[in-house]
This record gives sequence, C-alpha cells and structure tokens, in this order.
Amino acid sequence: MIRSALLAVALAFPALPAVAQSTDSQVDVDIAGVIQQISSNTGEMMMVMPGAAAGKEVTEVLRFEPWQMLDDLFRDDIVFLMRHGPTDWSKRDATNVAPGDCANQRVMTDVGKRQMYELGALMVANELKPGRILVSEWCRNQQTLDAMRDGMAMVDDAALDDVSIETIPDLNLLLSLQGAPNVTGLREIISNWDGGDGQGPMLVISHFTNIQELTEFSVYEGEMLVIDPKRNNRVLGYVRLRSASPDIGHFDESVVQNY
Repeated sequence: MIRSALLAVALAFPALPAVAQSTDSQVDVDIAGVIQQISSNTGEMMMVMPGAAAGKEVTEVLRFEPWQMLDDLFRDDIVFLMRHGPTDWSKRDATNVAPGDCANQRVMTDVGKRQMYELGALMVANELKPGRILVSEWCRNQQTLDAMRDGMAMVDDAALDDVSIETIPDLNLLLSLQGAPNVTGLREIISNWDGGDGQGPMLVISHFTNIQELTEFSVYEGEMLVIDPKRNNRVLGYVRLRSASPDIGHFDESVVQNY
C-alpha cells in the first residue's frame, strides 16, 4: 500500500511487483508498477515488464490528477466512474437500438480494445484492482470490460477471481431505448459504496451522458472519475491513459483538432 509519507516524494517509486505467466514460455514474468510525479499537480503510473512476449508489452501510461489524490486512489471505499473505451465514430447508434444489438450501434475500435487491455494491466500492476465491477448492458461497455479483464489477467491471472461483476440496467445510456430514465439509480449505487469486504474500490462503467448528468464533468472515452461517497460523492480527480483524447461525438470540433 502506498503510504501518506510518499506523497511528497517527486522521484519514481515502485508499487509491489506482480507475476504473470507468459503464454509463450514456461518462465514467469515479473511485473512491477511504477508511480512518478511529473508536475506539481499530475502523476503517472507505468509498468515494467522485462522479458514480455510479443503482443504482451504495455506501452501506455496511466495519468492521474491531482497528484495530491494519490493516497485516496488506494482506498477501498472510493468509486472509479468510467466511460467506455474508444469507439468508431464513423458509425452512430441506430434509432432506438437495443443495448445488446451490437450490429446496429457504435462499438469499440481494435485500437480502443488494445488501449483498454493496457489500462486493465496498468491498474492491476499499480495496485488499483477493483473489488467490485458494475457495467452497462451496451456492447461498447461490455467490450471495454472484456478488454480490461484480459489485461488484468495478464498481470495476475487470479486478479478477478473473487470480484463481483454485474451488468446493471441503471448504467445504460441515459434516455435511450431500454436506457436509464435518469441518474437516480447510478447516484444511489455510488452513494451506497462503503468498500465492501476491503478487496478494492468499485469500478462502474457507464456512458458520457450519464456521467455528465451526475457530475457535470465531460469525460474522454476510457476516462475514470475518482469519486468519494464519504464526501457526498465529491469528484476527487481523474485517471486516464496518457493517450486519451476528446472525441468528435461530445466535444467541439476545434477542441478535437487542437488537442
């Protein structure tokens, strides 16, 4: 566990190492998370994975802000409220498409799936393994979870063995067909989280519209807001891949082009 005394340290320091089985050899791969402060207000989480098999490398970096939130990230009673991963904006959801109709809705790109795989790996390597996971029924959310689970399992194949994973209609796209009529259910889910049995924070994978309605924050695809139920659901900060960027669906074109 990262202790409060480390908050003032500006140099990189390692999280506890994990061990992953290489699919291409009989040799275990030692994986270590690394956390460093990169500015007065921003930190990053990386992972060291010597001898990784081809295709298993993790090149992404997990960025969080503010740096002063670091100690809170390791609490069991916080909530990571996440938007699904990057999607193909050349295809829009069909009118009144059902949550499980993947052929007629916007789904994740292959690049997005890889990014969410690396996001999951970075979380486990840096001791941010969730203790409970709730996810929308929509295909892009389920794809996000699948990719993250693969990344988590790459670092530790038992990472999610005792983790409750549930698909919850209250997290469905706000005001859509079979969607959530409002964010009352989402708010109650977050407000009632108390850390469970101490296995880790709760991860909630929902949608831009739901998250904006609840928090008034506009989030990138794959971005997580860190929420503290003990402080009246205050948003403490964000965690996202360094490569995350605004999308053309929910941000002004000038913002997207100039990012």
